[in-house]
Amino acid sequence: MNALGNVNVVSAPVDGDDITIGELLEALGRHPSSPLTFRYEGRVLRKGYHVTEVKAGNFAGLDCGANPEAWTEIFVQLWDVDDAPDQMTARKFAAIIGKVADHLSLDRSARLTFEVSDGVQPMQLHRAAAPVMDREEIVVELSPRPASCKPRDRWLAEQQAASACCGPASSQCCR
Repeated sequence: MNALGNVNVVSAPVDGDDITIGELLEALGRHPSSPLTFRYEGRVLRKGYHVTEVKAGNFAGLDCGANPEAWTEIFVQLWDVDDAPDQMTARKFAAIIGKVADHLSLDRSARLTFEVSDGVQPMQLHRAAAPVMDREEIVVELSPRPASCKPRDRWLAEQQAASACCGPASSQCCR
């Protein structure tokens, strides 16, 4: 909380393994005509997958240490079906996000979450790793979004920073 009693807004992803929508779009822009493939749970989304919904939200809450938290998040819903003759390209995916951006304010640094379902199983929340080129296609690995304890995560980050700065490999402490 700041001096005025307002909640501090966190715009960067909470987890270092996450990418933002801006990072994803930047990577896709390097290979716009390449097919875009998503992998989750050890399998590939079928080539006819749909982007059924894109949502942008501002969230506020209290973590388990009663610390106020606020962040922006973009949800991209993927429907894992084989309903189209061609694989979606990076350009088409970016155009879908662009159309959403024409109507909603999309924070390019917002946390990015994928909601994935085959229409039978319940939707599951995933985070996305940085896209990689695999032969002629762009592949984005999705992994389940884990729960976390923000106070513990902050404490661990402080401990890692202190040990990197003042550890045995360092000639002097940086504090």
